[in-house]
Amino acid sequence: MTEHVDRSEPEAAAPSATAAVTPADAADAARLVAFGLQPKLQPARDQEYTDLLRRYRENPPFARLADAVAAGLGLVVLEVSPRAGMAVTAAEDSVFAVRMGDYARRTSADGSDRFLHGLAHLAVAAMAFPRPEDLADDGYIGRVTVNGVDAFVRQACRRLEERADEQGENTDPATDAPGLEAAWRIWVRRSATGATKDARRLAGSTTGIVGKAAAFLTDSGFLQRTGDDNGGTYRTTARYQLQVRDMAGSAAMAELLELGVVPVTDGTPTLLPAEETDDLELVADAGLPFHSAGAS
Repeated sequence: MTEHVDRSEPEAAAPSATAAVTPADAADAARLVAFGLQPKLQPARDQEYTDLLRRYRENPPFARLADAVAAGLGLVVLEVSPRAGMAVTAAEDSVFAVRMGDYARRTSADGSDRFLHGLAHLAVAAMAFPRPEDLADDGYIGRVTVNGVDAFVRQACRRLEERADEQGENTDPATDAPGLEAAWRIWVRRSATGATKDARRLAGSTTGIVGKAAAFLTDSGFLQRTGDDNGGTYRTTARYQLQVRDMAGSAAMAELLELGVVPVTDGTPTLLPAEETDDLELVADAGLPFHSAGAS
């Protein structure tokens, strides 16, 4: 008789575990993921979103269910918190992934320009968070400008050119070569603003490309536009910090930061002065209003 009792107890426990998840729970979990796919939506402005975030943080079974819904959609959950909401990023095989080729087609870019658009996004991230401490500090707010990012890339290009000359590398490789070594040669040959009489920014100019990247990041809830000075000024959001944390280990970003164009001492980085600037095509007043922890 004892054996009969011992065998029946685990069988009785199984249905209770299964019954813990209901269709209503699944619907709520999917609803939370749907909120996460609206990057501009602030949890503080939507009570349902706030309630679901609290439920995620206080109810582990519900949190696992929401994570499973996200994973099934090819999404990676970066953070779930009142400050960032349900911050998700798309895996490479997700239907929500935005590939650089698709992004470039939206901007009518040709094959060589895709390198430039990728470099612009990389440079915005590197300038917004130039130190590991910046990424680790949840209260850190980065600020960038369109003209400042262009100036940064052009100075980085100068460093890469000097390095190539020192190493005796081919100074004019094919434009479809991978990495920064191809992109910088295309960037330095491109006009910063275009050739219009009033120096308006053309879409194919380098500041036009940076502006397109900043606009895309703003639409995606990663940046917030704060003004029109220096081609447009922007501040980072919690979601962008999480996104850059996720990509911080990339070889391309590490290579860009290792060039030492943005020195960091007391938390107020700026561009290192170039020895010669006549050929850098720097934009006038390419001011770099940087950041301090807790700035608004």
